[in-house]
Amino acid sequence: MPSVPPAPAPGPASGSGSSVSRPRLLARPTWPQARYVARVLRSETVGGLLLLAGAVVALVWANSPWRDAYATVVHTGVGPASLHLHLDLEHWAADGLLAIFFFVVGLELKREFVLGDLRSPSRAALPIVAALGGMLVPALIYTLVNGLAVDGSPEGWAVPTATDIAFAVAVLAIITTHLPAALRSFLLTLAVVDDLLAIVIIAVFFTDRLSPAPLAGSLAVIAVFALLVNRGVTRWWLLIPLALVAWALMHTSGVHATIAGVLLGFAVPARPRSGEHAGMSERFEHAWRPVSAGVAVPVFALMAAGVSLAGGGVGAALADPAGLGVVMGLLLGKPIGVMGATVLLARFTRAELDPDLSWWDVAGVAVLAGVGFTVSLLIGELAFGADTAENDHVKAAILIGSLASALLASIVLRARNRVYRRLAEREAVDRDADGIPDVFQEPTVG
Repeated sequence: MPSVPPAPAPGPASGSGSSVSRPRLLARPTWPQARYVARVLRSETVGGLLLLAGAVVALVWANSPWRDAYATVVHTGVGPASLHLHLDLEHWAADGLLAIFFFVVGLELKREFVLGDLRSPSRAALPIVAALGGMLVPALIYTLVNGLAVDGSPEGWAVPTATDIAFAVAVLAIITTHLPAALRSFLLTLAVVDDLLAIVIIAVFFTDRLSPAPLAGSLAVIAVFALLVNRGVTRWWLLIPLALVAWALMHTSGVHATIAGVLLGFAVPARPRSGEHAGMSERFEHAWRPVSAGVAVPVFALMAAGVSLAGGGVGAALADPAGLGVVMGLLLGKPIGVMGATVLLARFTRAELDPDLSWWDVAGVAVLAGVGFTVSLLIGELAFGADTAENDHVKAAILIGSLASALLASIVLRARNRVYRRLAEREAVDRDADGIPDVFQEPTVG
């Protein structure tokens, strides 16, 4: 673990001279944000366990005597060729089902920028800086490993940059840790920013060809979708066909079709209208997150994670510079990037860590950020192609790096579980029975 500075001592108490209020890292979120994060993570926990189940089934099936049946299913083509949509099931999962996942990501982004932590510069600084560090350092490690190797594959630099929030919270559920609200909010916001960076990477670096007319058509349909939802239209029989047309045109344009999902999600208004308790983006998210977490992502895992471990298996993956770069990027690059960026932010802003937490807590979340899966598998396929040895090695490496990160994060976070349980108990106390725990009504700094 890298050397980290101790949290600066609190300033002098009021009345003892001049006192300077320092910005605070990982301060407790507001009660609405904490409640929203708790609801999202409960849903992601179920989805993460289903994702793990899908990945395990795919891995076992692809290495069983029925491996040929798995390959047949994955490569079964369906869809109209006249519309450029005759795809095998693996590509339908990656381009189609993951568009639902990215639609939910777009909804999350909209809410976070309008109502969540990302609307406040002081609160947004930490997850943005940490996510940037968690992207740059793994990409640098991967590039160094593959740049120094004679048979390196530098085109896979983006594979270890993604964090899978569903996989990560499934790990938390399995180890039964009681993360306090501040760490839960940081983890979710970090993952949202991480998803945003992944979207930019996919759109900018993995668009091999571009057909302007279908792209313009897709954007025009998305604009109509945005106009309707911003006028309060929620009729599914109108919005879903528009979304499908936007997706199909985006797919034809050469831009990865999941980008349409993000743009559609970001078009949905987040602020509640007069008399509403929740904005449209939160209501849409509540409706579509179970579809994403319970169907789209597990099926994608079933289609994408079935890598054969025959012919060398793990050894072959680690012998390939692409596989080794992915493992090192997830297991070393992610925690170093997230932790290092957080430490630098504390030094340069003279911020102090929330007194309830320690730098070990930041380290645990940083290691957990190395659990990459869904988006990493997608980027690996975009970088190397679906049926290549490099892609198989990268799939195995993603599994190895993610599981190793999960195991190490479990050790770090479980060691602090007694502290987390005490904080969780404090965050549940509501002496005045007003429905808002008392600690969320205390003034916070930062």
